[in-house]
Amino acid sequence: MYTNTFNQIAKRISNGGLLVCMMLVFFSCRKENYIDYTPKFNTLPPIINAVTDLNNRGLALSSVVYGDWIIIKGQNLGTTLKVEFSNVAAADSLFSSDDTTVTVKIPSNLPDPANNPITITTKYGKAVYSIKILQPAPVIASFTPGAGGAGTEVTLTGDYFLGVTSVKLNTTDLAVVSSSKTQIKVTIPSTITGGYFFVTTPSGTTKAAISYGLGYVIFADALTTGWSNTSYSTTATLTNTNNVLRGTNSIQTNYTVGFGGFRLTKATPAVSTTGYTAVKFSVYGSTNSGGYKIRVILNGSSTATYTLTLPTTLGVWTQIEVPLSSLGNPATISSIELKEYSGKIFEVFFDDIGLF
Repeated sequence: MYTNTFNQIAKRISNGGLLVCMMLVFFSCRKENYIDYTPKFNTLPPIINAVTDLNNRGLALSSVVYGDWIIIKGQNLGTTLKVEFSNVAAADSLFSSDDTTVTVKIPSNLPDPANNPITITTKYGKAVYSIKILQPAPVIASFTPGAGGAGTEVTLTGDYFLGVTSVKLNTTDLAVVSSSKTQIKVTIPSTITGGYFFVTTPSGTTKAAISYGLGYVIFADALTTGWSNTSYSTTATLTNTNNVLRGTNSIQTNYTVGFGGFRLTKATPAVSTTGYTAVKFSVYGSTNSGGYKIRVILNGSSTATYTLTLPTTLGVWTQIEVPLSSLGNPATISSIELKEYSGKIFEVFFDDIGLF
């Protein structure tokens, strides 16, 4: 009896020992076959050798542009913590790195129009690399006023004006009163009355989409001789002194019935359009006018019209320029109508109406 019990205990110990031995062998084999895939980065300070774009990674660039994706090439870059352009850091979500490259998107706005050195900070140091990072070509979004005589100060609004080297009206250089990244103030000389603005920076030259000045004036403080107010379903006050773009008067226009018309009519003879390319006027959106429509009609014609949507931003002057080609290219103009075209009742102001 005792012999059988002893044999059973010995058997169990033997089996358990075998299991332990097998487990030791198994884990020993796993440890010997283990491969550590964790990236091993150099612990030396970073070095920057070149900058390329994503299309031609073998070509080192001498300049790039705000907002570009670039590849910064060098050594010891795997632990990059921060990428800066001048003092502007790239968003953490917009760069990635390994030991020899950093792929990053340049911020869209930087403090200098051209000179914005790159600084890379890693766990083990910093590296600075000088390269021209250029702002885009200037953007002219608008200007005000849209017309004026000698000495008129005009404000151009837009973006990327840093480092402006010249502002011209056609080919005439203008005196720059002040400038910032988004605004330039210039003075109109006596030698020119109208044309297109050109702004030049180290990144290029941009032409304004809309012309400055009026070649033929219909209204500027008062109606030109021969013109009269023939509006219908509309109250038009031509001597209004509130919300004036320039000078002393603008036209306060209240559309009192849906599809009412603010209309100005020229006594015989009609105005020849020879030498002119567009109808121009400025509009100021008053209460509840944002997003409503106005139809431009010449000579009472319903076959060639132009419909514009009033800006949703109220309380500002907006210059409108409608090509005569969009209005049927009439040889003469006997009337101009700015017709309410949303079936609404609302108020707007008009100023500087004429031809360019």
